[in-house]
Amino acid sequence: MKKVRYLELEGKSASFNFLAALFAGMAALGAWAFFHLEHSGHADTGMNNQIVWGLPHVFAIMLIVAASGALNLASIGTVFNKGLYKPLARISAWLSISLLMGGVIVLVLDLGNPFHIDYMFTSFNETSIFAWNILLYPGFFLFTGIYLWTMMDTSKRNYYKSAGTAAFIWRLILTSGTGLIFGLLVGRIGFNAAIMAPMFIVVSFSVGLAFFIITLMATYKWSNRPLGCVLLKRLKNLLVIFIAAAFYFAVIFHLTKYYSMASQDLESWLLFGDSVHTKLLWIGQVVIGTLIPLALLLIPRVGECNTAIFSAAVLVIIGTFCQFFVTIIGTQAFPQQVIGSDYQVIASKFGDADPYHVYSPSSWEVMLGLGGLGLTFLMVLYGFKIMRFLPESLADKDLDPHAKSA
Repeated sequence: MKKVRYLELEGKSASFNFLAALFAGMAALGAWAFFHLEHSGHADTGMNNQIVWGLPHVFAIMLIVAASGALNLASIGTVFNKGLYKPLARISAWLSISLLMGGVIVLVLDLGNPFHIDYMFTSFNETSIFAWNILLYPGFFLFTGIYLWTMMDTSKRNYYKSAGTAAFIWRLILTSGTGLIFGLLVGRIGFNAAIMAPMFIVVSFSVGLAFFIITLMATYKWSNRPLGCVLLKRLKNLLVIFIAAAFYFAVIFHLTKYYSMASQDLESWLLFGDSVHTKLLWIGQVVIGTLIPLALLLIPRVGECNTAIFSAAVLVIIGTFCQFFVTIIGTQAFPQQVIGSDYQVIASKFGDADPYHVYSPSSWEVMLGLGGLGLTFLMVLYGFKIMRFLPESLADKDLDPHAKSA
């Protein structure tokens, strides 16, 4: 492989200014939504006594999980010593930091008063998996930041392998902890499952790679930098594997839940009901997020097209969003059984006897979630402009010559 030369984005084109304005506007909408909800309270959201984690949590969890997966490309090059991926390490690390920042910001702002976050440290509850996650997020920033530093500072290259390995291990711990927020929540029968941890890890691989592919292809297209077929083909093949693996874990998750008598009613309602959650599961997660991307990537000739690869990555993100919507909100929408089945629940204003709880996200929640996305890509954009994260060329001739036969 030739010596890689990294350059910043020029950042003076009309397309750059348009994207900067677009992402800044999205971030501003998120800030506006936060200040409004901080003043008026969560009464202006679609959340209620039954559904306490709404749409912003879906955005936040997806971005946090994607952050871990986006670092996968750097880990493949560093930890597993695959030379083809080493030039991508800086992009991978910075994208992962940006995704986590966007996700954590949405998560913190959606929990109420963000100035009370210090209570989680001063009154730490060691029995709460959510409290432990608050420690995992700063650790990810720290380890990935050090890893990125060793990539860019030639005097620290001796620590490059160790930093990359530490970041790799920490991101697995982070994603496991995110999955276990739900997996250890015994109060909801739809959440409580140990498979949540490995399932979230595999989902992070697919959605993180999808974010990476979109970022890479869009950046090199708009900056007129060469991006070879060898690398895109390898990324495409990886995405196929990760999509299939994520779908496998989703199938096992729902089958085991359906097999268990405790959660069979919930699973029957999710899989075969007539609610929006059933539609999002089958149409959003299965068809849009799994079957169509696999078809685009696996059909001969179609799968070799850059448009098909880019489209498949977009659809994977949409499908993952639907999956988290069903997992987080759909599970809460199904009424909890608080008394024995021999007793009849009398309807009240709290919706105790409703067949399921209806949730309609408000525009403020949508704005807050989009604000996290806007902040993420604003960081990515200006990171590429200020720092030397982007290889000057990713053309086939500049990559590993043995990659063509792989």
